[in-house]
Amino acid sequence: MPKTFKRELLLSKRALSIPVTFLTLFAATLGIISVTYYFAIEQVNSRSGMLKVATARQDMLALNENILQIIGQTGSARTFEVSDSGGRINIQPVSNILTLSINDGEEIEYTIFNETVGQIIYALPFSETADTGVFLKGDSRTIVSQSGATMAQLAITRGKQNTEILLRYRPKVSYVATGVENAKPINNIRIYIINLNASESIELYGKVPLRISCSATAAKAFTYELSYEPETLIINSILGGESGSVSIPIANTTSGAIINIELVICDITIQRWVR
Repeated sequence: MPKTFKRELLLSKRALSIPVTFLTLFAATLGIISVTYYFAIEQVNSRSGMLKVATARQDMLALNENILQIIGQTGSARTFEVSDSGGRINIQPVSNILTLSINDGEEIEYTIFNETVGQIIYALPFSETADTGVFLKGDSRTIVSQSGATMAQLAITRGKQNTEILLRYRPKVSYVATGVENAKPINNIRIYIINLNASESIELYGKVPLRISCSATAAKAFTYELSYEPETLIINSILGGESGSVSIPIANTTSGAIINIELVICDITIQRWVR
């Protein structure tokens, strides 16, 4: 092969290698940019999801506080706006059945309450940051008797389609022994119930202004005069299909005991507020 031809062939190969190298580098650069852009978008979406979940949590905590502020104050009302966190507020007045029954292991065995008390759900947009099973307020008990315990059960739960923030209210029990009648100690037991079943059924996305009012507070009384010596009274609670109980010590003598039970029911009405 002549030297001139070899030289021309070598130069042509070198000339061809320049655009090939450039195209290779260009393709590699595009690949790096695409991967970087993808992960950047994922981080932005993740942070946006975290922010929406955090906003929804704060809204439900604030909604609970607004409800608790008017408990027992018949005629009082507050307004509150649920933020647009990308999810759906769902007020369900005819959901969440509360059943209360009492028994002392001897003669007393009676159901004293069996009605729907309503609940509020915020269905979150899809997010990997929502920790299901976490209680923001309260715990898993369906009835409480401690003085410092909250009536609210505010928890992040797994719904049928989305993660949800569930707000419902459990009964709370107080007890005091006061005096003697007919040689029998008097035991006063009071059970507080927050009832949302007079609320408007609401299922909306976006910003939702609400009016929260205490429409009524009523009491139902039961009295048991016993000739034997009961030691405890068990109050059983089934709330939304989950059960629990508290045990109340009963003061007694050989003559027996008197047990007064009072149900205090506070009706909270939640409606869409039109400004």
